[in-house]
Amino acid sequence: MRRRQASQNARRAREFEAFVAGAAGRLLHAATLLTAEPPDANPRARALLTGALAHTYASWDRLRGEDPYDRARQQLAIRFLRAAWRMHRGHGGILARLSPQERLVLVLRLYEGVAEEQTAALLALPTERVSAVCARAMATVLHPPRGPAPSRALGEAAPS
Repeated sequence: MRRRQASQNARRAREFEAFVAGAAGRLLHAATLLTAEPPDANPRARALLTGALAHTYASWDRLRGEDPYDRARQQLAIRFLRAAWRMHRGHGGILARLSPQERLVLVLRLYEGVAEEQTAALLALPTERVSAVCARAMATVLHPPRGPAPSRALGEAAPS
C-alpha cells in the first residue's frame, strides 16, 4: 500500500513538474502584466504565480480531465483580484495606467485569449460589462493621455 502511494505521488510530481516546465513562463508573463511590474523585478507577479501553482498542485488529482493551465490561470486571476486593492497602480509599463479590473480583463482577453463569456463568468460580471471594460482599457492603452509639455532649459530660445 505504501509503495503504491509512493509511486502515485512520484507520478503526480513528475506530471506537475512537466506542466510547470511548459506553462510557468507564460503564466509568469501574464502575472507580470497584471501587476504591471518590470519583467526583471516582479516580486508580486512571482508571488501570485507561486500561490496559483501551489493551489493547482493541491488539486492536481481532482482535475479529472480539466486543463491544468486553465485552473492555474483561473487561480492567478482570483489571487490578483483578492490582492488588487494593494496593487491598484502598477510600477510602470504600458498597463500601469489601467485599474486592476481593466488590466485583468485585457490580459485575459488579449494575452491569454480567453473568450468574453468565460472572462465574464470568472469575474462574475455580465458579458456586456466585460466588453465595455475591455474597450475602455484598449482605448487607454492605444491612446494614452498626453503628459505636460516638456519644459525648456533656462536660456533656451523659443522656436521662431
